[in-house]
Amino acid sequence: MSDLKHLRVEWDGDLAVVTVDRQEKLNALNAEVVREIGQVFESLRDDGHVRGVILTGAGEKAFVAGADIGELARMDPLTGVEVSREGQAVFLTIERFPKPVLAAVGGYALGGGCELALACHLRLASDNARFGLPEVGLGILPGYGGTVRLSRLVGLGRAIEITLTGEMITAERAREIGLVSDVVPRAELMAKAKELLRKITKNGPLAVRLALESIYRAVDTSTHEALDHEAALFGLLASTADMKEGMGAFLEKRKAAFKGR
Repeated sequence: MSDLKHLRVEWDGDLAVVTVDRQEKLNALNAEVVREIGQVFESLRDDGHVRGVILTGAGEKAFVAGADIGELARMDPLTGVEVSREGQAVFLTIERFPKPVLAAVGGYALGGGCELALACHLRLASDNARFGLPEVGLGILPGYGGTVRLSRLVGLGRAIEITLTGEMITAERAREIGLVSDVVPRAELMAKAKELLRKITKNGPLAVRLALESIYRAVDTSTHEALDHEAALFGLLASTADMKEGMGAFLEKRKAAFKGR
């Protein structure tokens, strides 16, 4: 991943920290940034050293302030569909990533930036974070999954209000409606993000992976089909060394040493 222009990937033990770094544009998404995000997550997916990913933006002002309007302004109907589908595909890769992905949101998360945060499994906000989907004010609508994911997180009525007014909401309001897990001081954002993610990565990696799969399968299928799938995954985990280790450690009153097998 040495050819990345707008993203940085750093490591803290088994956590990968992916930073969108296009500060001169408030980390706004253009086609190249979206492509690089997809490239990074495809690479991390199969990296056995990765237990979790933190996605954040460089600088103090923005997580990702939106899409590159200059680029979007050149769209015609056909390229508009292409832009939307390309972004949707990359963001779906994040949503279906087999390891937990946490968005550490500092500053503005607007438009495509808000949609990027929505695609992550968890969101933690700094006290200066602002969220919004202002696309209707530009004569378009959110095209990277915002009209789909927001209502699933905050409910239909709130999603309609946020989307149709195009207005920003504060970090505290985002916490009130369930858009983010918590709000922390800006200076503590990354430390708190790592602390939260490690509460997850200390658990059995196979269990975490299949729990995510079961949760997202339930979003897209009937209750009966989702329950069948959950039971199948439950049975699959019963065959793993991690299950034996986890239950043995509990019974022996010691810390489990999971191997992901």
